[in-house]
Amino acid sequence: MHSIPEPAQEAADPALVQAEINALQTQLVALDAELKRRDLKIQQLTLELAYLKRVRFGCKSEALTAEQRDLFLETGDEDGAAIVAELEEQQNPAEMPRPHKRSGRNPLPPELPRIEHRHEPESCTCGACGRELVKIGEDISEQLDVEPARFFVHRHIRPQYACRTCETVTAAPVPAALIDGGLAAPGLHAWVLIQKYLDHLPLYRIEKISERHGVPIARSTLAQWVGELGVRLQPLVDRLALLLKQGNALHADETPVQQLDPGRGKTKRAYMWAYRSNDLENAPRIVVFDYQTSRSGTHARAFLEDWRGHLMVDDYGGYKESFRQGVTELACLAHCRRKFFDLHAAGGHPVADEALRRMGELYAIEAQARDRDVAARLTLRQQESLPKLTALHDWLIAQRVKTADGSGLARAIDYSLKRWPALIRYVESGCLPIDNNLVENAIRPITLGRRNWLFTGSERAGRRAAAIQSLLATAKLNDLEPLAWLKDTLEKLPSWPHSRIDELLPLQAANAA
Repeated sequence: MHSIPEPAQEAADPALVQAEINALQTQLVALDAELKRRDLKIQQLTLELAYLKRVRFGCKSEALTAEQRDLFLETGDEDGAAIVAELEEQQNPAEMPRPHKRSGRNPLPPELPRIEHRHEPESCTCGACGRELVKIGEDISEQLDVEPARFFVHRHIRPQYACRTCETVTAAPVPAALIDGGLAAPGLHAWVLIQKYLDHLPLYRIEKISERHGVPIARSTLAQWVGELGVRLQPLVDRLALLLKQGNALHADETPVQQLDPGRGKTKRAYMWAYRSNDLENAPRIVVFDYQTSRSGTHARAFLEDWRGHLMVDDYGGYKESFRQGVTELACLAHCRRKFFDLHAAGGHPVADEALRRMGELYAIEAQARDRDVAARLTLRQQESLPKLTALHDWLIAQRVKTADGSGLARAIDYSLKRWPALIRYVESGCLPIDNNLVENAIRPITLGRRNWLFTGSERAGRRAAAIQSLLATAKLNDLEPLAWLKDTLEKLPSWPHSRIDELLPLQAANAA
C-alpha cells in the first residue's frame, strides 16, 4: 500500500505547489484558447456551407449564362464536400464519426471487365485458439477504375474463414481509403483531377466523357470527389511551400484569373501567384501557386512570411514592401530585353538592335556557365559578365542623353537603368538567376488553361486549383508522369504516416538525380 503523505510534508514546499498550480492554469488557458479556435472555425465553415446550400438550392434569378451556372453549381458541390471534410477534421471523432459506406448507389455496369484481387488472411489458423480455419463465405466490394480511354472494375474478394471450435471469423482487412465507401479507385480519382486541373476540362465535360464509355458518373459525384481530394492533398502542398522557402533565391510572378460572383451575376478579377525554386541552387525543383482575390503585395508578404532571401520579380510595386523588410531584389534581364525587342520587331531600330546584341552576349556566357559548379560560374561571371554589364550601363546612359523623352527607346532605356542595381546583382553569386523565365514558364499553363475554363467558381475553388496544380506542376518539373505519381500517392495517402510525408512529395526524380 502507498502511504499517504503527511499534511506537514505537503505544506513544507509551498513554492512547488504554487508552480504546479501555475502550470495547470497555463494548460487550462491553452486548452480554452484551442477550443475557442475550433469553435470559431466550425462556425465559419458551417456558415459557409449554409451559404453554399442557399445559393445552390435557392433562387436562380442571377444573370448568369447556363454554362456559368453549371460551373458554379459544380464548384458549390466541390466546396461543400471540402467543407464537410474540414469540419470532420475539426470535430471530435466521437461527435462526428466518418460516414459509413454509402448504400443505395447504382451497381457498376456488369459488362465492364473485372480484375479480381483475392486477399487471403495472413494465416490459415485461428488467431484466437490456433485451430484450422474453414471458409464460410466472402465479402466482395467493387471499385471503379480507369485507364486512358478504358474503364474497368477492381473486384476485391476477401474470403471469410471461421474456426469450428470457437466460431471466430477471420478475413483480410479492408484498407483505409481517402473517401470512405467510395465507388472510385485511386486511379479514377487521379484521372478526374488530371482531366480537370492539367487538361483544364470542366466537370460537365468529364461527365460526358464517362457517359461515352457507358459509365455515367454524375457531376455532383465528380464534384464531391474533387472537393474531398483537395482537402486530403493540402498537407502535401503545405510541405512543398515550406521546402520551397528553404532556398536562398526564388522566382515570383502573378497572372490574373476571373472568379465568378454569382450574387452579381458576373465575374471579378482574382490572381494566381506563382513561386518557383531556383535551378542554380542544389535544391528540389518546386513550384507553388497561391490563389488570392487581389494583386495586393500583402499576399506576397503573407506567403513569404519571414523568408529573407533573393526574390526574382518584374517591376510590379506589390513586391516593394517585401524588399523594404529585408528581401533582396533581383531584376529580370529578359524583361529589359523585351522592351528593346518590341522596338526591333516594330521595324528595326539600330540602338535597340545593339542593345539586343549586348544582352545576347550576356546570355551566351550564361549558356557557357550552365554546366559548371557554383564557384566556376561565379568566376566566369566576374571575369566576363561584369565587364560587359559595366559597358552596357555606360552605353545606355550615353544613348539616353541623345534620346527624346517619351519615345519608346527612352522608356526601354529608363526601365533598364531604373532597375540596374537589382539587374546586375546576379553576378555577385554563382547561384543567382539572370532572369525570371523559370516562373513564367511555370505559370504559362495557367494562362493557357483559363481560355478553356474561363473563370473559377469561388475563392475556395481557386485555392483548391492552386494547390492541386502546385503538385502536378512540381511533378512535371521533376520528370514524373503526373497521372502515375498522383495515382500512387492517392493509394498510399490514407495510411501514410505524417512523419514521412516528404516521401510522398513529387520530388523523387530530382532527389534521385
